[in-house]
Amino acid sequence: MVEHLLTRIEMNIKNFSKGQKRIANYIEEHYDTAAFMTAAKLGKTVGVSESTVVRFANELGYSGYPKLQKAMQEMIRDKLTSVQRIDVTSTRIGNNHVLDAIMNQDIEKIRRTLEETSHEDFEKAVKSIVNAKRIYVFGVRSTASLAQFLGYYLSLIFDNVRVITDTSKTHTYEQLFRIGKDDVMIGISFPRYSTMAVEAMSLARQRGANSIAITDSMVSPLVSAADEVLLARSDMASVVDSLVAPLSLINALIVATVLEKKDEVTDTFKELELIWNHQGVYDNSANKVSDEK
Repeated sequence: MVEHLLTRIEMNIKNFSKGQKRIANYIEEHYDTAAFMTAAKLGKTVGVSESTVVRFANELGYSGYPKLQKAMQEMIRDKLTSVQRIDVTSTRIGNNHVLDAIMNQDIEKIRRTLEETSHEDFEKAVKSIVNAKRIYVFGVRSTASLAQFLGYYLSLIFDNVRVITDTSKTHTYEQLFRIGKDDVMIGISFPRYSTMAVEAMSLARQRGANSIAITDSMVSPLVSAADEVLLARSDMASVVDSLVAPLSLINALIVATVLEKKDEVTDTFKELELIWNHQGVYDNSANKVSDEK
């Protein structure tokens, strides 16, 4: 089946009604705007009914307007600049309160992540991490925080974790040159995708390491080099990259890893608690006040 939206339009344009042709022309010229319109809004913009927009989507082979909308969003995945993101965010929020709008959007991203990510790949990823000789976690730019968060907790569980957040190609290859078939690479990247993340994943695959991609879509460039793909919804059209759903997925990955090694990790954390208490790592004043009461 033809997957690219514009190709579908060109192949079917002779069969379109006048109204459908107006929709097609608008999408071809303004898909970056149309991608975030409801069917009703798109219809109003081009001067047709909402039902005409839905029939247009069906004519192209999509099961409904949401599928057509997703196809438009895939087209702009890497093409929105920071300035364009500001304009799109303003349009999407409209007259709604920013706090309500953003948090509700994040809730929706977590819901879609739960629906779309593979439970089978998730379980395989956990097994790969637990059994790895060395664990490499790669994330740069906005995803560096995710890599560091995952790496921090994995380092409490294992003594073989290396976190790479360097955008330098030379430094990245220096840190990865020992990676081999008994190791695991966890690559994290969301639109706009990092070139270095793609290269790091490809190198890991070439060296025989098991590769886990944490990304947003099966069309992500990380997928081709991944043994397991864990999908988490991001938002490439927001002013900032929404990492709520990816972080929730990473939380689940950490918890699953802990439960897989429950007895060993319990002993480790008992020792860590003694060290933390002795070194005064955490403030216990609130507990003291509670005890006094």
